[in-house]
Amino acid sequence: MARFGLPALFCTLAALCAALLAAEPKSKSCSEVRRLYVSKGFDKNDAPMHEINGDHLKICLQGYTCCSQEMEEKYSLQSKEDFKTVVNEQCNHLQAVFASRYKKFDEFFKELLENAEKSLNDMFVKTYGHLYMQNSELFKDLFEELKRYYVAGNVNLEEMLNDFWARLLERMFRLVNSQYHFTDEYLECVSKYTEQLKPFGDVPRKLKLQVTRAFVAARTFAQGLAVARDVVSKVSVVNPTTQCTHALVKMMYCSHCQGLVTVKPCYNYCSNIMRGCLANQGDLDLEWNNFIDAMLMVAERLEGPFNIESVMDPIDVKISDAIMNMQENSVQVSQKVFQGCGPPKPLPAGRISRSISEGTFSARFRPFHPEERPTTAAGTSLDRLVTDVKEKLKQAKKFWSSLPSNVCNDERMAAGNGNEDDCWNGKGKSRYLFAVTGNGLANQGNNPEVQVDTSKPDILILRQVMALRVMTSKMKNAYNGNDVDFFDISDESSGEGSGSGCESQQCPSEFEYNATDHSGKSANDKASSAGVPTGAWPYLLTAFCILALVMQREWR
Repeated sequence: MARFGLPALFCTLAALCAALLAAEPKSKSCSEVRRLYVSKGFDKNDAPMHEINGDHLKICLQGYTCCSQEMEEKYSLQSKEDFKTVVNEQCNHLQAVFASRYKKFDEFFKELLENAEKSLNDMFVKTYGHLYMQNSELFKDLFEELKRYYVAGNVNLEEMLNDFWARLLERMFRLVNSQYHFTDEYLECVSKYTEQLKPFGDVPRKLKLQVTRAFVAARTFAQGLAVARDVVSKVSVVNPTTQCTHALVKMMYCSHCQGLVTVKPCYNYCSNIMRGCLANQGDLDLEWNNFIDAMLMVAERLEGPFNIESVMDPIDVKISDAIMNMQENSVQVSQKVFQGCGPPKPLPAGRISRSISEGTFSARFRPFHPEERPTTAAGTSLDRLVTDVKEKLKQAKKFWSSLPSNVCNDERMAAGNGNEDDCWNGKGKSRYLFAVTGNGLANQGNNPEVQVDTSKPDILILRQVMALRVMTSKMKNAYNGNDVDFFDISDESSGEGSGSGCESQQCPSEFEYNATDHSGKSANDKASSAGVPTGAWPYLLTAFCILALVMQREWR
């Protein structure tokens, strides 16, 4: 027995050595994982030097691992921040595009009005002199109302322009009949003949049509840019659900726990997770695309018949033409007014001569030469602005349905499309086998990576859908030349109303809530109209179940 004792001992030792050698790979170094973990600002004491048992892991694969429980928890927080950062970068670029274009359009339209007013004032001072200065507040009021409409939208353009021509007729009628005394009642009678006599020719009708269409289109287009800016700003703030966060950790950092620090997630694997995490954003796409199409339609109008630049630049010439027309036809106009309103009372002899000398049109209209007229505002032209914005609008179409793919195209998030075999698939370094699910909430029921509650749409997203829907409707009205009713809801927006003119980066919230406030629908009505299950479904389902059980007993 002793003879065989030594060989047996050697065999036992050899078996133990073999077992130790076999176990050695399971205790490999985690130095690279530890280095990357510390580079993110985390405590190095959280990270083990060598692999440890991973029974403590709740999200990543258990077994031998380079991740402690503290590491998994911190990776969970980090993955949320990484996700938010990449989504924000995608959205912030688009938001900046709309913000800068809105600012430029707003600056252009306001400066265009200022230039038009200054041009009229300069021309009329040279043409009519003291006579114009005595009545300049009439023209100043006209431009103040046009500015007020553009900024606040609470001006009826047609009524305002009718009032301007009626007031101008009263002033003109006094001047061309300065030998008479007119009471306010008599002048009110005169204004009633404005439409019938057409003392200013066809200028008021044409100008009213041009100004109304151009201002409605300009204001609506500018506000559309502001709405797009604010929608993108609000939607870009993402807050991942618990299920989304688990999927993000598994995709972005669980590979580190296995020591695969250089292996990036498979592209299709990333796509499924992003479509699950951004499911609600995907539901914006339909209404967003409709809105973009409506913006492009109005842009065409701004380039053509509703061009506010071509309306405002020559407005001084058109008003002067109307005044000259009234002067030339003053005898016929006066006779018809006298017939309808009765003969006026003559002024005393001393006052007649003074009134005639003060009221005579001593100058004729002298048109400005083209080089004297302002041709641009804010250092640009409407055509250049619209051309630029149209290009950006076309690029922004389908933004929300493309967002998951664009996020995964970021090299920080996933491997390229061509690297399908040597990528992280959530379990190891291998090909990802699942098909990519569709966009939007309704398509997430079969998402293999993210559990999504398809019965609970995001309220913020629903509000943005309604904001886009309201603005699209207003765009279509503007395209057809109809005035757009911009409601003032200053009481509902914490002291900020539509009268602010969106001067700051954050436009008033009027566009966000108008659809509900003025359609008479509640939040539940909105959800129902959008095809969203409401709170009544659980009760109906319970009732059906009880009914089925009762019927089952009856059949027995």
